[in-house]
Amino acid sequence: MPVPTTPRAVTRADVARYAGVSTSVVSYVVHDGPRPVAAETAARVRDAIRVLGYRPNASAQALRTGSSKMLGLIVPELDNPFWSELAVEVTHAAAARGYDVLLANSDGDVALERERLRSLSARQVDGIIVTSIMTLPDLSTVTDPGLPMVLLNTFFEVPDYASTGVDALRGAYDGTKHLVDHGYDSVGLVMGQTGSMELREQGWMRALRDAGLPDGPIVRTDFNRRGGYEAGLRMFGGPNRPRAVFVSSDMQAVGLLRALYELGLSAPDDVAVVSFDGTAEADYTNPQLTVVRQPIEAMAAAAVDRVLGLHADNQWHRDLVPAELVLGASCGCDVRR
Repeated sequence: MPVPTTPRAVTRADVARYAGVSTSVVSYVVHDGPRPVAAETAARVRDAIRVLGYRPNASAQALRTGSSKMLGLIVPELDNPFWSELAVEVTHAAAARGYDVLLANSDGDVALERERLRSLSARQVDGIIVTSIMTLPDLSTVTDPGLPMVLLNTFFEVPDYASTGVDALRGAYDGTKHLVDHGYDSVGLVMGQTGSMELREQGWMRALRDAGLPDGPIVRTDFNRRGGYEAGLRMFGGPNRPRAVFVSSDMQAVGLLRALYELGLSAPDDVAVVSFDGTAEADYTNPQLTVVRQPIEAMAAAAVDRVLGLHADNQWHRDLVPAELVLGASCGCDVRR
């Protein structure tokens, strides 16, 4: 019995013969340049590609050009609106520069984050953008030590790596000061579990100290809706509740608003609320959240530009992007339009 053979892959030369053109013309049509091709000729080439089932070999192209035109992106949680919105902006910024993005989700797991780094670095991407759950991420598992990498949405400078992040300390300071300026003399903090005094907590504390106010109560919880819900029950379920609260993420703030409702309280009449992030989700709460908005479009563009232009002499460079206070009704402002 004859041994079955694997069908030969259709090549660019096959397409060129079918369409009656050179292989260079096929390449110009597939890659939309660098030279123009007459419309009638381009149509013949595309018809040949369709009929023959030709698929350009991206790996071979990468070997020829030294570039895969692909970036890797690692995010910790795709079900978190902030991370999904940031991932979308990275893909937009990359596409504007002629690159695609290979997305990996670490599920907030340190070991999985390291594995995703290994996997992406082995796939011939031209660079990796990492949004890590760790304050000081471990990037030692990358198989190519010369691969450009940028840390995105990091609040601290990480030695030996370029990074892009928001000015979280100033943003938290401005959000807390806004509550203080309303006259609230007791401002609590719902803070995600970070393992250290993070910049958002420092900004909250500095704003209170500058105003001569004592530190309000702190509840440390998970960076999700349930975490905010449980924090709200703990902070506002007793008689000594603060008059206002700064919350370290929109997701937590959504959960906190539900806790207030179940406790028979409302924002801003009983508790004024300001949260950090400024995702689209914050626009549709009741009342609409006042937020310290991270400029994710600018952050994503800065990270893509940095990873594509990274050189050994600027690996320590840090792009710090200012946050913006966006007023809703949850803080007590009259924002009726």
